[in-house]
Amino acid sequence: METAFKGVYKGKRVLVTGHTGFKGAWLSIWLNELGAQVLGYSLDPPSDPNIFSICNLSSKIKDVRSDVRDFEKLSEVFQEFQPEIVFHLAAQALVRYSYEVPKLTLDTNIMGTLNVLEAVRVTPGVHSLILVTSDKCYENREQVWGYKESDPMGGDDPYSASKGAAEIVFRSYLKSYFRHRKSFGAVSVRAGNVIGGGDWGLDRIVPDSVTSLQKKEAVKVRNPMAIRPWQHVLEPLSGYLWLGARLHEDPERFSGGWNFGPADSSAQCVGDLVKAIIKEWKSGEWVDASDHNNKTAHEAGWLRLSCDKAHVMLPWSATLSFDETVQLTVRWYSYYYNYRDANLYQFCVHQVRDYTKLAAEREQLWAD
Repeated sequence: METAFKGVYKGKRVLVTGHTGFKGAWLSIWLNELGAQVLGYSLDPPSDPNIFSICNLSSKIKDVRSDVRDFEKLSEVFQEFQPEIVFHLAAQALVRYSYEVPKLTLDTNIMGTLNVLEAVRVTPGVHSLILVTSDKCYENREQVWGYKESDPMGGDDPYSASKGAAEIVFRSYLKSYFRHRKSFGAVSVRAGNVIGGGDWGLDRIVPDSVTSLQKKEAVKVRNPMAIRPWQHVLEPLSGYLWLGARLHEDPERFSGGWNFGPADSSAQCVGDLVKAIIKEWKSGEWVDASDHNNKTAHEAGWLRLSCDKAHVMLPWSATLSFDETVQLTVRWYSYYYNYRDANLYQFCVHQVRDYTKLAAEREQLWAD
């Protein structure tokens, strides 16, 4: 696996913020298998259970527990580790929770991002920055066509506003500082509705479904008709990793904003996702738990990204179908619940290898 992505990550010092979270843990596993020297910087895992602890990742990578809002500590870690590549994923990542803690959400997602950008600016050894925001960063007009990277930032809820603002701060640093830095590239990457094994996040449909099914309870679905473009966690992560490789080749050409989303056929309503999970689980039922009286916590009915830029320039496109995404996700949880004492790290590696092999068969990019 170390030769994947042109072998760019082998032996490199890579700093990942948010490594104890769902996406950050999967990224850290993948980077570790690519031969990178990984340092993770994050708060404690956000749930119990969690993929970070289940996979015993603290024994595989350097594990620093701190807050991205603590610039002094973050700077100290940057100076000691001297990263060559930085992936910034640390965030308050829940839309509905952002209504309860708006200041925490804005502080973490805006000022935390600013701290990472500033730490990168004053660390000359960094040559690539991959900053992960969200598809929610765009001003959502409920349009049926996909949002392009050039569309305006926005956000009505605290979470979406924080991601839009983080993008504006990133663009300021890119234009004011990073464009003039020799052999340096920086990207912001936008994806959403990511699912996969090991996610136990609050208010997320897959963890809620699996937890209910494991307890033999009906899955309560609060917004069954909302349409989302579902994608497996390995899909956008593969895009992020390819961008890191491309930045190594041509930082000026590939710097900027990038969307990563699934094929249009993966845009399914929440109710259909739950039905697919139940089918793959082979038992269970669901009930409509819509709360039509909740007028505060607004959730978008439809949001889609245009990934034409990634398709043409990288070129990257999603590998998995909707059914394959659900299958890969449910198999992870089934393995976890049926084999608690098994090596879940190796099972994750097995899924990464299977995904990589399938992607290589379907996309010429992976053979480069």
